Amino acid sequence: MMKKMKMMRIGVLAFMLAGLVFSTAKAGWDPADGDRAKAGVEFFRKNAPALDRFFEKAYGYAVFPDVFKGGFMMLGGGHGNGYVYELNTLVGHSSITQLNVGPQLGGQSFSEIIFFKDKAELDNFKRGNYELNAQVEGVVATAGAATTIDFSHGVAVFVLPKAGIMAEATVGGQKFSYRQY
Repeated sequence: MMKKMKMMRIGVLAFMLAGLVFSTAKAGWDPADGDRAKAGVEFFRKNAPALDRFFEKAYGYAVFPDVFKGGFMMLGGGHGNGYVYELNTLVGHSSITQLNVGPQLGGQSFSEIIFFKDKAELDNFKRGNYELNAQVEGVVATAGAATTIDFSHGVAVFVLPKAGIMAEATVGGQKFSYRQY
């Protein structure tokens, strides 16, 4: 038991150190952000056209073009950067951090988009204390699934897998940050 706890501590420390090494400092608006944000939205529009109704009805949305996730043994996590739109106007930058506990092995990348039904939900997200837990899961954005899904508690979450393979039976959550441009 002690050996497992020590391994888990080493794993958590490794994830934290990797975050420090691979994260970049941002000092305001980067002109390339607009292009990356637009490319992220276009990726969803092209690969999941059934989401068009969410783009039309939502007050705002946060798009994360590239989220990278990995896990080994009992601990895993992920991270990605994204962009926040309000009334179809780019208004800020966001990051997603994910932590999972439970049996898992592998790595993957995916894109995620969160639609906010109204201003109140988007404002809650923008306050920077937004979390999605195990009870809220992203629906793989296939044509059939996206047409039968609606907002749940003011949000709708969709995921498009990109690459990798991962086996897991985990419990975890996602935490988001927000920074206005």
